[in-house]
Order: sequence, then C-alpha cells, then structure tokens
Amino acid sequence: MPRGGGYAQPGPAGTTDWDDYGAGAAPLPPLEEKQPKRGWLRRHWRWRYLKWTGYAAFAAFVLLLCWLLLFVPVSRTAKPLVPPQIVLETSDGQAIARKGPIMAAPVDIAKLPPHVVDAFLATEDRRFYDHWGIDPRGIARALWTNISSDEQQGGSTITQQLAKLSYLKLDRTVARKLKEVPIALWLEAWLTKDEILERYLSNAYFGDNVYGLRAASLHYFYRQPERLTLTQAAMLAGLVKAPSTLAPTRNYKGAVAREKVVLSAMADAGYLTPDAARAVRPAVIDHRADQTTPAGSYFADWALGQARAVTEDAGYETVHVRTTLDRRLQALAQRIARRSTPAGAQVAIVAMRTNGDVVAMVGGKDYETSKFNRAVQARRQPGSTFKLIVYLAALQSGMTPDTIVDDSPITSGDYRPENAGGRYRGQITLRDAFAASSNVVAVKLYKQLGSDAIARAARSLGIDEDLPANASVALGTAGVSLVDLTAAFAGIAADYAPVEPHALPRSEKGFFDKLLDGKQDIGSRTREEMRDLLAANITSGTGRAAALGIPAFGKTGTSQDSRDALFVGFAGDLVVGVWIGKDDNSSLGRASGGGVPARMWKDFMIGAIPGAAPRVAPEPAPIEEEGDIIPDFELPGNLDIGPDGDLSVEGNINGNAVRIGREGVRIQPNEETQRRLDQLDRRRDQIERAVEDAARQAEAQGRAQEAAQQPPRGQ
Repeated sequence: MPRGGGYAQPGPAGTTDWDDYGAGAAPLPPLEEKQPKRGWLRRHWRWRYLKWTGYAAFAAFVLLLCWLLLFVPVSRTAKPLVPPQIVLETSDGQAIARKGPIMAAPVDIAKLPPHVVDAFLATEDRRFYDHWGIDPRGIARALWTNISSDEQQGGSTITQQLAKLSYLKLDRTVARKLKEVPIALWLEAWLTKDEILERYLSNAYFGDNVYGLRAASLHYFYRQPERLTLTQAAMLAGLVKAPSTLAPTRNYKGAVAREKVVLSAMADAGYLTPDAARAVRPAVIDHRADQTTPAGSYFADWALGQARAVTEDAGYETVHVRTTLDRRLQALAQRIARRSTPAGAQVAIVAMRTNGDVVAMVGGKDYETSKFNRAVQARRQPGSTFKLIVYLAALQSGMTPDTIVDDSPITSGDYRPENAGGRYRGQITLRDAFAASSNVVAVKLYKQLGSDAIARAARSLGIDEDLPANASVALGTAGVSLVDLTAAFAGIAADYAPVEPHALPRSEKGFFDKLLDGKQDIGSRTREEMRDLLAANITSGTGRAAALGIPAFGKTGTSQDSRDALFVGFAGDLVVGVWIGKDDNSSLGRASGGGVPARMWKDFMIGAIPGAAPRVAPEPAPIEEEGDIIPDFELPGNLDIGPDGDLSVEGNINGNAVRIGREGVRIQPNEETQRRLDQLDRRRDQIERAVEDAARQAEAQGRAQEAAQQPPRGQ
C-alpha cells in the first residue's frame, strides 16, 4: 500500500517510482450528492395547491347549494310577498275596517297585451330573455351611465329584483347585492322566463299601498291588466322606479314625465318607432277609492295582529275576517265616551264577555285625532282597582269576607299611606274594608301576605307585569293596561282564569282542553267570596254610583293626585272597564273612580243589558198629622249622599232615568227614547257623509277641470 493509506495510481509509461508519482499527482475531486430537479418540485406544489383549491371550491359549492335548498325555496315566489288586505267585520257581518295593502290575483303573461310586457322590459330589463339571471352587459352599461352622466341607473335584472323582493332586505348593501347573484341563478334554473316575469309583475310595488300589476291597473285605471292601453301600460311601468313619489293620484305630472321616459325606452329598444312613441298621449287616471269602509279604529288596530295570525297562508285576494265586536254595544260605548268624558281628559272603555270576547273598545275621544289606543297601549296606574288582587290573595290564604282587620293609621315604617279623607274605622270586616277601599288595610294585607303571594294572585288573573316588591303596589302604583285589568275581573266573573281578551271568535273548549291549557279554576268558595266583596263596593261602598237593578260587582280606582280614575266590574255576562285621565299624566282635579267612571259604567250596563236600570222608588204619599197638614212635597226619585258629601237626586221622567247632582242633569233614556236618539245619530252620520261626499265630488270636479285644460289625452 502506498503511504498515506491511499491507492497508488499508475504513472506515465516507463516510470517505476509509484510513490513519487502518487505524491505529486493532484487529489481527486469529492463525490457530489445527487440533487432533485427544481422543475419537478415546483410542479408538485402547484398540483397540491390546485387540488386543495378544488376541494375548497367543491365544499363552498355544496354549502351554497344547501343554503339555497334550505333558505331559498322557489315556491315562495309564487306567494304574495306582503300579507293580503283584510276586511274586519263585526259579529253580524258589517265591515268596520279595511287594513293592509291593496292586492289582486296574479297576472298571466300569455293573456297580457304585448305592449304591456314590452313596456316593463324596455325600462327594467331589455335582455331579460337572453341572460341567465345576471346581465354583465347591463351592469357595465349602468356603470358607464352613472359615471358619464348625472343619471343613475341600476344593473339589476328582473330576476335579481324578484330575488330581492322574495328573499332579501331592501337595503343597499354589498352583501345584499352579492346574495342576489346565486339566488338569481337558482331561480333561472328552476323557473321559466315567463314564470319569473309573472311573479315579478304580480308582486312589484306601484305606490298608494298597491302591490301587483292587476291591483295597480284597477286602482289607477279601473280596468283589468288584460285591457290596458299602451299609454296606461307605459305609465304603470314607469312607477316601479319610484312608486312612492310617482303615484299619479298624488303626483300626476311626475307620473306623466316618467311615462314619456318609458315610451322613449320602448322606441330605443325597438318595440315602437320614435314617431309612434311621440304620438302617445298621457294616460288619464280613473281612480275610484272605496269610501264605504273606514281605514281603521281602535278595535281594528288591536284586532289586526290576531287576524293576521289566522290568515298567514291566504293568497292575493282580500280576506274577510269576522270579529267579536258587537255593533250595538260599540256604538253605545262611543256615545257614552263622547258625552260623558270631562273636558281636557281622555277616555278608554273595554267591554268583554266572561270568556274574553271583546265586544266594544274605545281607546280615546277621537281616533282621527289620535290613534294611540289607551285601552291597550297605555300602562297607567290602576289605583284601588288593583286591590282585587290583594284581596284575592287574602281569600286564598284562608281569610273570609268576615275576617276582622285593623283599619287604623300606620305608625311605623317608611311607607305610611293614609285613607282617603283621613277617615279610619278601627276593627272592621274584610268586606267593609274592601267596600270603603281602605288604603291602610290593603297595605297591611300586602305586608302580611308577602310580595310573592300578591304576584301569584296577579298572574293567576292574567296580569304578567313584573310587580315591584314594595307595599305601594297594593294601592295600584304598578302600570297595567285597561284591557288586561278588565280581563282580570273577568277571571272572577268566569269559572276559570286567566281570561285572555281576544278579538276573533273562539270555539268553546272541552273538558280535556281546559285541563291542558294551563288555566285554573279559582275555586267556587273563593270566587263567591270575591263576588261578595265586589258587590259590597257597589251596594255600600265607593262604587254606589254604579248600582244597577240587577246584581252588579265592581271596584273603583283613583291613582295618586287623581291622575287616573277607573271603574271596573261585571254584571250579567258583561265585564266592563272604564278609565279617564290625561295623556300628560296631570291631575284630573277632584275626579275619582266613584264619580264619572262609575256613572259611565252604569250607563253602559243599562244600555247593554235589558232590565239593568235601577228600579225607581214609588212616590211617597202625603203625610197628615192632627191639627196640621204637611205640604205635598215629593222628591222625583231617590235622594243620595255620595262618599264625598255631594247631594244628588235620581228619578224618572216619562220612563227616562234622570240624575241631578253636582255634575248637572244627566238623563238615561229608556228603550224607545234611545231608539229615537239612535235614529237621530244615524241621520246625523248620513248628513256628515253626504257633506263629505259633496266635498270629494267638488274636489274631483276641480281636478277634472284642471285636466280638461291640459292637451287632449289618449285612450
């Protein structure tokens, strides 16, 4: 082996010194490691990138497809996109209100004149039959127009507009526009072009609360869309851009100007020649509004939500819904509210059957002046009417109307309410305390029973408001609506509670339905004892002004500083609540629940229930004594001294009940007199309607004369 441990290499020919040759030779280069080709590596990572991108795209497509299947049902476009119009009727079938949008049956493209379809395509989507729901050319044209001129155009196709109307909010956001694209493609995949156009035209908004081409054609021109003329079709097509501002019933000049734009677009699209477009005269409006049915009322506004719930699956046609409203009792409530409410005050009246059927509702003095429903929307202090809850809890705890309670001043604690007038009676029965509406007894009962017991009693009668845990609740300081308060009294009048006030008739529940509905029987003993207390309030307590000729049960209520005055009670199968107060929550002065509200309640009951009028006492005979003859002085009726010391006289004149008191002379007519008064009221209403009709006709004639001064119009 050569030195150095390496192998010797042969030298040049003839050389024998191998060591010298090896020592002088240059070393061999080290062996290089084999490197992979860089081009293959790049191709490998590109393939993996494309593969995962494909997976992600496929997953996104599957998610999009699932979203479309679950949340974009194509069947929705075949239904009205707004709830149909509802006509509410009284219990005997008379229309009382027309609520909701004006709609009509869908249109059939095959039956429409060609110029009707052409007018909408020319202004909304000229390439409708050529694209797949998205029109890049139209979007580019709209962008260029918006950039190069002051005119603003949208690039949405009719399919996109149907997608927006059916599934999306109408806000102008990028997210909404992005959602339109897959939905439009989805609709194009499932529907024909004619189906898309039909459903769009049947739901588009045309102003004046009118939806759909058929309803708009009838509303503005009083004709079916199958008979629309060219000028009429052009005007309707022009309304879609800005229906609220271009409605011809309010902005005829604007509608005519927009019609000319549509006709020009039709000529530009080749549907008309320019000369033919210029020759078309403006459309003439033939609007015939329904003046027979009012737009609303306090009861109708409250009933609408319940009516909508039972007509969710209705089609395009107007739906007639029968309500529980009694036409005679509603007129009676309105008449009493008009003539009895003190000046500067508002009024609310709710009358219902013991099963919760609301038969009359007054939410204020004048619906046209103020649509705020004080019977439903106002949460006012119920005053002492809330003592119904406190005493119910006391009876449920084992007390009876004869239980002795302490009606003496409260001398300890931070809350020390006083009785009205500062009058205290010492040891009295629960019945007498309720009749006199003792404040101190109610507060002592509250403290004795606890806030939880009071809250349970309130919930059992349907008052679900969160009651503050303080003793002032016993005096009615927690706000509650009159309709809920009246329903609480209905729970005592009925066999079970809570009673749910409702505006639509309900079928009578069977035995098993009552077991499962979550309601409970108050109990015959508790119910009779509660009726005992309520009767005492009318016969010998603060509610004596509400006394009837039949058994009556009720409770007065007056909030702090006389801001609210109430009377709620029942007789026969009617439960009625009356409230008066001021919207600014200021004081009514000396008003109390035992005054005007109690008398209004009594007047309503007398008019609603035959035989409810108090019986008039016979006239006293002359008294003769020996040696002296007392003059024949006869009172016309019963002499009454109210709880506040007011002197009043009640009597009868020709069969009509008459009361003379501090508030003046009040007359409760008998049946025959009431019939004549009703005739006068109806005659007055007829005269008022005739005057209104004459005013509308004069206004229409003025518009016609103004229109006659314009150039001659087309068909």
